[in-house]
Amino acid sequence: MSVIIDFSIFPTDKEASVSAYVAKAVKIIKESGLPHQIGPMGTCIEGEWEEVMGIVNRCFERMKEDSGRIYMTIKIDYRQGPAGRLTGKVKSLEDKLAQ
Repeated sequence: MSVIIDFSIFPTDKEASVSAYVAKAVKIIKESGLPHQIGPMGTCIEGEWEEVMGIVNRCFERMKEDSGRIYMTIKIDYRQGPAGRLTGKVKSLEDKLAQ
């Protein structure tokens, strides 16, 4: 089983730039060891449901230490079968574009 999430979290009660706060969440994601891809508007993470949602919870708890108001989005793609879809899905699309 594999879950891929597209996850974004940031405080809404801070100044215009929130990258210092987002960096704290990204550090948690990186330290998890799970496959991930950082993007300009969020981060994709792949793993088992419990471990991925555990990361989301850790990011939320860390963000609460610095903020009284937090905005978060999560998109989830669950599929039974092997892992490795995080890079496989992108490669499949790139292969089709090359045709």
